[in-house]
Amino acid sequence: MPLAPSAQKVEDWLAARGLAGRVTEMPDSTRTSAEAAATIGCTVAQIAKSLLFRGRDSGRPVLVIASGTNRVDERKVAALMGERIQRPDADYVREATGYVIGGVPPIAHAQPITTLIDADLLALDPIWAAAGTPFAVFRLTAEELVALSGGQVVELKQAAKA
Repeated sequence: MPLAPSAQKVEDWLAARGLAGRVTEMPDSTRTSAEAAATIGCTVAQIAKSLLFRGRDSGRPVLVIASGTNRVDERKVAALMGERIQRPDADYVREATGYVIGGVPPIAHAQPITTLIDADLLALDPIWAAAGTPFAVFRLTAEELVALSGGQVVELKQAAKA
């Protein structure tokens, strides 16, 4: 059965880099980290969730790829961007990445996007990421994620509240 067009775009991008056959469309939703983990049969931590933010003044997109169990400290992201950030609307996400919320992959975007990778992902193998739709995923290693996305590995996790 052929992949959905957005999932096929991710598959083609991976295939062009020698990683064909990675995208899988699932029977159940993978929109959230919990749904993805349940559908795939992995831990929530192994889900590499893609969160897009936009610079409040510049409008510049920044993609954060975080472990599914971690809350992202938005102040850390803002400090790395050098400006305050905000969560964009669905139209901005689609325009910047080429994908809908819930299906944004860490790679193969409509335009170059500054990418920050949660350091906690480096301790996990394998990890799973969205592949263009809320039902498509692909498996990769943390090293592949860093190499393919060109992302900067940083500590992004929000500190636990005491």
